[in-house]
Amino acid sequence: MEEGAGAHTSLLVKNLPITDGPMLTYLAFFQDDASSHDEESQSLLEPHQGLQLKSKCPDWRAPTLILGLECLESMAFNGIGTNLVVYLRLVLHGGIASSASTVSLWYGTSFFVPILGAALADTYWGNYKTILISLIMYLIGMVLITVTTFMAYTPALCNEISCLSSNGFQTTLFFAALYLTAVGCGGLRSALLPFGADQFNNENSLDMQKRRNFFSSFYICVIFGVITSGTIIVWVQENVSWTIGYGIATACIGLALIGFVVGTPVFRQHKPSGSPVKNIFQVIVASFRNLGLEVPVDSSLLYEVRSKTTQRRPKLAHSDDFRFLDKAAIISDQSLANGSCEGSWRLCTVTQVEELKILIRLLPIWVTGILFGAAISQMHTTFIQQGTVMNTKIGSVSIPPASLYSFEVICVTLWVLVVNKVIVPATRTCFTNGAELTQLQRIGIGRFLMIFAMALAALLEMKRLESVQAGEPLSIVWQLPQYIVIAGAECFAIITQLEFFHGQAPDSMKSMLTAFALLTTALGNYLSSAIITFLASVTRVWHSPGWIPDDLNQGHLDYYYWCLTALSLANFFIFVYFASKYKLKKVVVN
Repeated sequence: MEEGAGAHTSLLVKNLPITDGPMLTYLAFFQDDASSHDEESQSLLEPHQGLQLKSKCPDWRAPTLILGLECLESMAFNGIGTNLVVYLRLVLHGGIASSASTVSLWYGTSFFVPILGAALADTYWGNYKTILISLIMYLIGMVLITVTTFMAYTPALCNEISCLSSNGFQTTLFFAALYLTAVGCGGLRSALLPFGADQFNNENSLDMQKRRNFFSSFYICVIFGVITSGTIIVWVQENVSWTIGYGIATACIGLALIGFVVGTPVFRQHKPSGSPVKNIFQVIVASFRNLGLEVPVDSSLLYEVRSKTTQRRPKLAHSDDFRFLDKAAIISDQSLANGSCEGSWRLCTVTQVEELKILIRLLPIWVTGILFGAAISQMHTTFIQQGTVMNTKIGSVSIPPASLYSFEVICVTLWVLVVNKVIVPATRTCFTNGAELTQLQRIGIGRFLMIFAMALAALLEMKRLESVQAGEPLSIVWQLPQYIVIAGAECFAIITQLEFFHGQAPDSMKSMLTAFALLTTALGNYLSSAIITFLASVTRVWHSPGWIPDDLNQGHLDYYYWCLTALSLANFFIFVYFASKYKLKKVVVN
């Protein structure tokens, strides 16, 4: 498998949507700079011109405010999401399968909205206005969630035989507030990190170093929010009051909004630059309009801007696949009569055509990320439900099952250190040419580790069911191995996938393809919801109570995990096939 071209990972930051689900997408910024180089894809690049060194130093009040805002937002989002499946089960009296499905849909929505938010920010609103509107929506949703938890009647224990139905109005209001929060969170994700990058001067080498430090600090804030919510807020929700727990999360967003408004005078704002989607449709339309023309054998006869003074963006080398799209770059008599037609709906440049080809090549790689996302979403749903029916006591301390997500976050951090300090140097030593694992190879390792993560979960569930029959509940500590392996899968696959998509993206599509890579998380959660709902319904018909009943001790959650294991195995082989045939982008200059 070959690795795509990319700039230093520490520079892969422009217009990057924020993600709190697999929180550690931000660890892409901590990959070793050398790991993102690829000699083949860089061989045609012209050396960079010297950077301007004189620039006004950035006001560190603005980055500091943004870091504080992300810390508060991370605490708020995870204060809702980490323990949401437990709240749906114990307070709103949802079933095991329906609760897991609901959480997956909610997580998916929070990762889907950034695509829309990025489009609005780039084309119309700009980052500042997008953040402000998103924070207001976020706060309204959080306030409503807190109010509904105060209204809720919470029994001491929801037994599986008889659970009282919750008030219909309260339930409707809760879900409306939940999805309003998802929309606000998604809009914030699409704009906050690029807004932070806007506070620095990209043409100043000193500012670029400070910007790298900013992203390091940004990641620390994300981790702080995950760990704080997964321990303190979750503990308050389960041992003190759900209302107080959600109230703490609401207060975090309230403080974030106040801080953002107060900091308005010190922020550096940029106008929206427009969307690159138009170029894609121009190539498609031009290809069909030139349907009757023959593509020349000599690709140099295709249309491209030749002027050396036109260096708005690097040009892409012509490739031989998807030759139908080359029709968009054929110079016909009609286009000559119209003069220069760059960017028109009849004649497009080779670079425009190649940008669309890149999207098509990335599509199979992207699709395999959806099934991977469905498997990794189990951390927020069935893993927690599995933990709730295990012995949560470690000594005299009771461990909330949702708190193990914080453990997974720490494991990803350790995995990154091991990869950068041990695995990468080892591969450089083992490979005769001094090379290291390519980006696609690392993504493949992540896909492979997911097979083992799901298999471990299935084996643990089999052992847990045996322990229930023996009258000796299994300790929740047994869940730690599956969290460790899934953390490795996240480190190799999700982080590198973001880096790979950004590196392969043309300069005009960096923001769009980065958001496109994150969309796999949204669709993966939707797919997880569909799978678990389908299996719960079908297996209930086959044999009551089915694989995923409300009482997991009467079901076979292990069969569900084995299905995900098989799907992950098939997904791995599909990825290997398409990755082995992937063609790297090549950049040329006049």
